[in-house]
Amino acid sequence: MAMLIAVRRILTGTTARLVAPKQVGSRVSSPPVFRLSASTSTSRIASFAACGVAAAAVAVSCLALSTDHISVPSDLLMRSGLRVLAEAPTTGDLYNRARSAIEHILENDPDMGPTIVRLAWHASGTYDAASKTGGSEGATMRFAPESEHGANAGLNVARDALEPVKKMFPDISYADLWTLAGVVAIEFMGGPKVSWRSGRLDRDADSCPPDGRLPDADKGGVGATIRHIRDIFYRQGFNDREIVALVGAHALGRCHTNASGYSGPWTRAPTTFSNEYFRELIENTWTLKKWDGPDQFEDPTGDLMMLPADMALLWDKEFRKFVELYARNEDAFFKDFADAFQKLEENGVTSFVTTKKRWFGLW
Repeated sequence: MAMLIAVRRILTGTTARLVAPKQVGSRVSSPPVFRLSASTSTSRIASFAACGVAAAAVAVSCLALSTDHISVPSDLLMRSGLRVLAEAPTTGDLYNRARSAIEHILENDPDMGPTIVRLAWHASGTYDAASKTGGSEGATMRFAPESEHGANAGLNVARDALEPVKKMFPDISYADLWTLAGVVAIEFMGGPKVSWRSGRLDRDADSCPPDGRLPDADKGGVGATIRHIRDIFYRQGFNDREIVALVGAHALGRCHTNASGYSGPWTRAPTTFSNEYFRELIENTWTLKKWDGPDQFEDPTGDLMMLPADMALLWDKEFRKFVELYARNEDAFFKDFADAFQKLEENGVTSFVTTKKRWFGLW
């Protein structure tokens, strides 16, 4: 039975007490529970350590609460720390608690942020406006063949990282969870606040979109690559300005040869959301990299890289004017990205579609 609560970080007005497990004969019917009380519903519960009979101490990350209590079973562990379980959250409360759980994952593993954004992006970017198929609704990347599409290589890492959150909050659909995680990660890494709402449904493998709906890094030539970018995004209903804003997410993360064949980061701060991607494109010097891998470009240091699809934003005069705008005006980039990313995540969601009533006159 847990004997000690060592408070690591106590916020004003927050107290904690140990609730002993129920005893049934010689058997303990439930694990020890730490019950924390907060004087205000917006308090952030302090992190604490629990020692058991074996004197093992584990750190518990904080959750932002919108109710007065939280029960934490001491035996529920997740890879990123101790799993925090909320008491019967209300519907409005549910997503705030899920957000806090996602933030906890990012606090423990900041490198997961770009991968989670990529998961949300790729789960959403399959939308086809003509056929009304694909998009974030369904979360069909859980299944083959979509999970095996080349563009989604390595995203099992992000899906697995979010699985404990799904188990904590089973009423949240995977489709809502992945898209919520994407906007939480963007904001966590210093990016803009992206509007998000719940309502996406999960679907089965029969709804997997066909391969080829996500952008490729290279189509073998300047003209072909530029046309490919427009084809991919126009199919979803985006214009040139929105395309450039969305590609600005390449400020995050890096390419891995074991996933895409390409190698290296776009910026020197791959876990910080900023306009640095556009600044590097405009201000740096890019030459074709001499190596055994696919065509990519490198800066004079060899530390940074750009894909042919990135360079296409410079080669095309319409794309380039927005690259130049975002390189000099981060506020404009943040606003345009937030709007475009919300649109990306909401495309094709049936509950968000408003049907206009048609009136037929008799005159």
